[in-house]
Amino acid sequence: MSIPTRVFFYLASIMLLATLPSFVFAHGMSEAEKQIIIEGGNLSYIRIGATHMLSGYDHLLFVLGIVFYLTKFRDIVKYITAFTLGHSVTLILATFNAVQVNYFLIDAFIALSVCYIAFINLDGFKKYLNMAPPNMLLMITILGLVHGLGLSTRLQQLPLSEDELLMNIISFNVGIEAGQITALAAMLLLLSQWRKRESFKPFSILSNYGLIFSGLCLFLLQMHGYSHLSDPDAFGFSADNHIHDHIRIDAERAATILKENTHDSLD
Repeated sequence: MSIPTRVFFYLASIMLLATLPSFVFAHGMSEAEKQIIIEGGNLSYIRIGATHMLSGYDHLLFVLGIVFYLTKFRDIVKYITAFTLGHSVTLILATFNAVQVNYFLIDAFIALSVCYIAFINLDGFKKYLNMAPPNMLLMITILGLVHGLGLSTRLQQLPLSEDELLMNIISFNVGIEAGQITALAAMLLLLSQWRKRESFKPFSILSNYGLIFSGLCLFLLQMHGYSHLSDPDAFGFSADNHIHDHIRIDAERAATILKENTHDSLD
């Protein structure tokens, strides 16, 4: 396989990852996942958290952008820790205090964060804006806070226990971090091997432009979803046919099952 072909293949893989059809269901927890939570307790929250991080392409693309040019272990730890602390804080606080944010809008912002980190990687501030970029560590922490709100919207769709709410949140976050570490290890392995090749430079440039393109596509998809949610009649069919109403119905059904199981255990 020639170098240009390999570069195109990896670039296409990144773009494909960001535009998988599963984005349609990205805002919902399946009925099976909710039943696992009801039956499995806090250990199941860890499993669901890891699964959602590993399938959360917007979060993964952002992490990929962070570590793309990092070669020193100290720098990797520093920036990933900033991102982890950021999303952990808002995940815990927003869920514990039942803070609700429109999932389409928050995911649209997360998509733009992917564009931002790739723009930084391409030295866009100096090249196109003739200015120094904002402090990288501060921006990653702030964007991590936003990512945490996105994760919280997922968690709040699960049947959380009022008595063990904090443990539910912490368990989910442990799963998130486990998934992130797994994905990060794979990314660093790939990048460390690729840096040894002459093709890394064109690959890195095209990949970061690919991240920007993917982020913009995700942004448009999320805003389109928000338009359906806020003005369903403009699209020729009622809100009852939207996936978001199915998510609400699933949540109500899960709550009913939880109440019935609780009642049975008391009897």
